Amino acid sequence: MTTNAAPSTSTSTSPRTGASPSPSAGASASTSTSLGTLASPHILDNPAWASLSGPHAAFAEEAARLGNGPFPSRAALYPSDVAPFAALADPADPASWADLRRLLADGGIATLSGAPAPPDGWETVGTVLGVQLVDTSLRAEPAPEAVRLGLDDVPEILALIELTRPGPFLPRTVELGTYLGIRHQGRLIAMAGERLRPPGWTEISAVCTHPDHRGRGLATRLVRAVAAGIRERGDVPFLHTSAGNTTAIRLYESIGFTLRRRPSFTAVRVPGGTAAKAS
Repeated sequence: MTTNAAPSTSTSTSPRTGASPSPSAGASASTSTSLGTLASPHILDNPAWASLSGPHAAFAEEAARLGNGPFPSRAALYPSDVAPFAALADPADPASWADLRRLLADGGIATLSGAPAPPDGWETVGTVLGVQLVDTSLRAEPAPEAVRLGLDDVPEILALIELTRPGPFLPRTVELGTYLGIRHQGRLIAMAGERLRPPGWTEISAVCTHPDHRGRGLATRLVRAVAAGIRERGDVPFLHTSAGNTTAIRLYESIGFTLRRRPSFTAVRVPGGTAAKAS
């Protein structure tokens, strides 16, 4: 889960322009995908599955592809150097857990969103309570000073992530979507980008600013700029942060995001792996 750092309030948030589409855009009671059918009241109730079985299918490591289970697969996960998330087609279905167990047979750890307690034979490593917010009135606009970040920038990105701790970021996370950064005297001092991509939606993630440059509205400008790109392709921005990060929640709400739900993020493993905390 991304515990996004709060954007600075030094950027004005009124009047709002570029109003977002309705947060119901992209919602579907049943979405057919290459990995099966997503049965959910709303696509954002299971965003990792909707991403891995949709726009991010090329990243999916799923049981059917590995030849370990029947097609369509009922579980999928991102490669371990891209994102820590796994997903179940139906978290209440034991067959989905069985497919995930085959994927994690080496004792690896996966982070699930909103899943119930795992069945027998699984270990819960850690749980983080989160919030999910959707764009309802964000003023999205480009940031002229922002630059596109790529694989060559990963060492600098990882250093900024380590310093600011907005949430998990791995060597290939930058491949998931557009990441923008702001530099000062050649050094990366702020960034934000795209992570999960359920059809019709895109998650804004890794929002952070170097401590020496906070209070200048850099993160807010980057959130608006990333959102502008998301809107251009017809998607609606959304994001996650930890439930305890009340400062970030208030600030995201002040710039046009609305609380939608309070998911939990749970790291699970089949006993035998190395313990780690929920992301």
